Amino acid sequence: MTSIKIRRLLQADEHAQAVELQKHYWGADASNLVPRHMLHSIAHFGGHILGAFDGQTLVGFVMGFIGTDSDIDDRDSRPALANLLIMSKRMLVLPEYRGRNIGYRLKLAQREIALKQAIRLVIWTVDPLLAANAHLNIRKLGGVIQRFQANYFGLPEPESIEADRVFVDWWVSQRRVQQRARGAGSALSLGQYLHVDAPIINRAQAKVGGLQPRPLSALPASSFALLEIPADIRALEAADRGLAAAWRYHIREAFQQVFAAGYIVTDFVTDDMDGQRRAFYVLSHHFDESIQKN
Repeated sequence: MTSIKIRRLLQADEHAQAVELQKHYWGADASNLVPRHMLHSIAHFGGHILGAFDGQTLVGFVMGFIGTDSDIDDRDSRPALANLLIMSKRMLVLPEYRGRNIGYRLKLAQREIALKQAIRLVIWTVDPLLAANAHLNIRKLGGVIQRFQANYFGLPEPESIEADRVFVDWWVSQRRVQQRARGAGSALSLGQYLHVDAPIINRAQAKVGGLQPRPLSALPASSFALLEIPADIRALEAADRGLAAAWRYHIREAFQQVFAAGYIVTDFVTDDMDGQRRAFYVLSHHFDESIQKN
């Protein structure tokens, strides 16, 4: 099997391949795709397009561009230079290549670019119901989540519920991220979190047809808590769209409450429980000082 090579995409033909690759996930509608000319500008003016190649075939990519979270309409905000970050977008790996750490390697290559540019923070948005993404972003890479936005893309109903997003903050020079980059990820299991009395604040109810979300319990006065999501939201959407939508509304309310209460997401765990695969965000209230908040 040919080894996968990661490198920057700088040429027009490579950017054309990246446009075609986007169609595997976002479809052929041009309004949903980042066009070749925009990829060219990003790649040559401070941003980057990183591709994963199997021989000459592009099988995955990620892009990023330098930005800021300063509000240009806020007269009291700090200068943009003081809040520089990399906004990461469009990471995609072909289905037949998933499970081979390609996404992880693309993100580590992106981290190296951030470090070379002396930028400490990389940010991206993600669907909060995607367990596989949460595993990569939080568990393997060491990102944290402390912000949620309902209907991030401003879509009309009923599509708006699928546009909810959480923001992953990846402080690339921090100790927890350095450890993940060396392969020393979090080793704590679901059982260990439960052993230290981390409560499941929305423990799902097993019923015929799938796990049903339960209302949030009172938030505990503990350092850790667990927030459950479906282990495979795509399979659930295919089997029961009504139940999947119920989970989306439930998680929208849950994240708004836990972030308002001062929790942030610092880990993600999956394990078998009651004969089913279960998935949980780990919420921390008194978190390690190496996790830097913006």
